[in-house]
Amino acid sequence: MMSDQSIEALHLGGLAGIPFFKNGIGQIALVVENVDEAVETYWKLFGVGPWYIYTYGKPLIKKMAYWGKPAEFKMRVALSRIGDLHIELIQPLEGENIYTDFVEAHGYGLHHLAVMVEDVEAAIAQAQAAGLAVKQEGSGFGLDGDGHFAYLDTEDKIGLTLELLSLPKRRVEPEKVYPPSEDT
Repeated sequence: MMSDQSIEALHLGGLAGIPFFKNGIGQIALVVENVDEAVETYWKLFGVGPWYIYTYGKPLIKKMAYWGKPAEFKMRVALSRIGDLHIELIQPLEGENIYTDFVEAHGYGLHHLAVMVEDVEAAIAQAQAAGLAVKQEGSGFGLDGDGHFAYLDTEDKIGLTLELLSLPKRRVEPEKVYPPSEDT
């Protein structure tokens, strides 16, 4: 829990003016050990699904960076919804990435909250003006080369990572859907 002094320091540091939360939280994400096992658990235990499963990395993600340097990382993600809220499960696979960093520091669990933004580059500029660094980002994963995510270094300030997210207008077909439909 943040102290009153920490909250005041955030206001004085310029964070009070960043409008990232104006549209609410769009997504919660957890880092999991095994995406396939996790989606099965969420489906069987809570009825959450269907899940759309992708492997994110090259060539799907056109541009990737880790702490400001070009990078190549790979992860499996499963996407679903709980009401209006997007839920994402992430299994780190390869390369230096913030998901593996998180597991090493904390174990598996709640990793980040995402806020939907129209223009991730503009939102990054606002974050950097407020003194926040980008830990990891990726872009170009939509069918039309759109889609962009950027994770901000906010864990020491708000207790978790904040993601700036602009969803692609059209996605590639998932490699798997769980549970399988009756038609397949």
